[in-house]
Amino acid sequence: MNLYHALYADRDPAGVALGVPGAATYTTAVLVDQIGRYAAALHALGVRQGDRVSFKLEKAPEIIFLAHACIQLGAILHPLNTAYTDQEIAYLLGDAEPALFVCDPEEKDRFENTAAQANSRLETLSAGGGGTLGALASQQQRRQEIADLDADATAAILYTSGTTGKPKGAQITHRNLAESARALASVWRLGRSDALLHALPVYHAHGLLTAINTMLAAGGSILFLPRFDAGEVIVALPAATLIMGVPTHYARLLREPGFAEALRPTFRLAISGSAPLPLELAAQFVQRTGRHIIERYGSTEAAIVTAVPDSAGDRTGWVGWPLPGVEVRVAAPDGTRAQRSATGALETRGHNVFSGYWKRPEADREAFTPDGWFVTGDVAEIDGTGCVRLLDRSKDLIISGGLNVYPREVESVLDTLSGIAQSAVFGAPHPDFGEAVAAVVELETGAGFDEAAAIAAAKTRLAAYKVPKRILAVNEIPRNRMGKVLKAELRANYRSLFVPVKT
Repeated sequence: MNLYHALYADRDPAGVALGVPGAATYTTAVLVDQIGRYAAALHALGVRQGDRVSFKLEKAPEIIFLAHACIQLGAILHPLNTAYTDQEIAYLLGDAEPALFVCDPEEKDRFENTAAQANSRLETLSAGGGGTLGALASQQQRRQEIADLDADATAAILYTSGTTGKPKGAQITHRNLAESARALASVWRLGRSDALLHALPVYHAHGLLTAINTMLAAGGSILFLPRFDAGEVIVALPAATLIMGVPTHYARLLREPGFAEALRPTFRLAISGSAPLPLELAAQFVQRTGRHIIERYGSTEAAIVTAVPDSAGDRTGWVGWPLPGVEVRVAAPDGTRAQRSATGALETRGHNVFSGYWKRPEADREAFTPDGWFVTGDVAEIDGTGCVRLLDRSKDLIISGGLNVYPREVESVLDTLSGIAQSAVFGAPHPDFGEAVAAVVELETGAGFDEAAAIAAAKTRLAAYKVPKRILAVNEIPRNRMGKVLKAELRANYRSLFVPVKT
C-alpha cells in the first residue's frame, strides 16, 4: 500500500488539482508529471526506499512535488519548520540521519557544514524550480514506478519533543495518512466540486499532510496561497468551498470588514484544528457569517482522531466523533475505562495511530497502554453519542498560533542564561495566538535581570514562536511539597497577562 495511490489513483487527469492564485494552475496530469520528475531526480541522487529526505523550504508548489516524490519512491519525508535555529536543525538532522537535505539556494552556505556533519547530501530548491534539485528535476523524464510498500511503512517523520527531553520523531505510516485522508473526505462529504483555500504552512502536519492529502483523495482542488495574509485570503475566498485554518486565522479574518461578504453561497465549511477554538471566537464567527466553524482533533502521533461532520449542526466546543476505523476511550484515575458518557484521560487506537518513535523504543513503551491504546495526554469528556469534548491537557503543552511549544525545551534554554537560577514556562491566553508563551524565573543571589535581554538571548537558541513573549522575575516559583512546579497555579495567576479577564 502506497499513499500515492490514495492521492492520485481515482482523480480526473484533466481536472485541476492545484492552483496558485494569480500564477500557475496544475491539472492532476501535470502535477503527477512534476512529481514523477522529482522522483526521478531523487533516485538519480541515490535516494532509495526507507531513506529520509529532510527539507527546510518556504511554501511553494515545489514542496508538494518533493514530498510526493518521496512518497512515490517510498522514501521518508522529514519537513523542518522554517523558523528553526541552526542548533535545532543540527540536532534534528543528526537524529533523522537523512540521505538528503534540501534547503533554499540562499541558505546553502549556511547549512553546508550541518549537512556534512549529518552525513547528508545537500541540494537546493526554490519556488519556480530554482536550485540544484529543481534544475535536475527539469532534465528528467517522469519516473513511472511507484514503490510497492507495506501499509505500515513509514511515510513521514514528524518531530515532537513531548514534555521532557529532546525532540523525538514520530513515524507516520502510509496507512495512517491514506486512511485519515479518505475518512475525512467521507465525513465532510468532499468531492470533485470542492476547492480548499490553503493558507497553512507546509512544514506542519496540518498543512502538508491533513489538508493536502484530504483534498487530493477527495478529488477536489487546492487554492495554494504562499502564506496566511487576511487580505489575500479574502480575495481568494469566493473561489473556495472550504477553508482549513487555526483559531488565530479566524480571529484575524473577523477583523477584516469584507470577510463575510467574501463567503459565497457555495462556501460549505470553515474547519479549525491544531489548537482549541475559543468559544467567544466561535460565537463571533456565527454572528458575522451565519456559519459555524467546525472542529477536528488530532495529534502528531495519532493523526486525525475525531471530526465534526458537516451535517452535525452546532457542536461548538466539541471536536467531534471518531473517524471511521478509529476508536476513543477515556481512563478514569481509578483505572476504569469507558467509550461513552465518561470523563478522563483520552486514549485512541485505529488506523490513525503512528507506528512508534524513531529509534526510541523506551518512548514507545510510555506512549501506549498495555493493551495497545495510544495515550494522547489530553483530558476529555465523551458524551452518550460518542462525541468528544476536550477539557484540558494533562501535559503542559502550549499551542500558540496552532504550533506546539513544549515548556521543558524552552526552560532548558532559559535556565542557561546568565543570572537565572530556574525557570517555569507556561501558556497564557492571548487575543491573537490563542495562547502565548510566558515564563517566570528565579534569579541567582545578587543577580540583576533585564527582561528584553533575556528574550533576545532566547531568540538565538529557539524558533521565534517558542520564545516567551514575557519573562517575569519572581521571588519564588510555586511548587508542591515534592518540589514540582505548579503550572496550573501559574496559568491561573497570569491568565490576564496578555488579555483582560472578565469578572
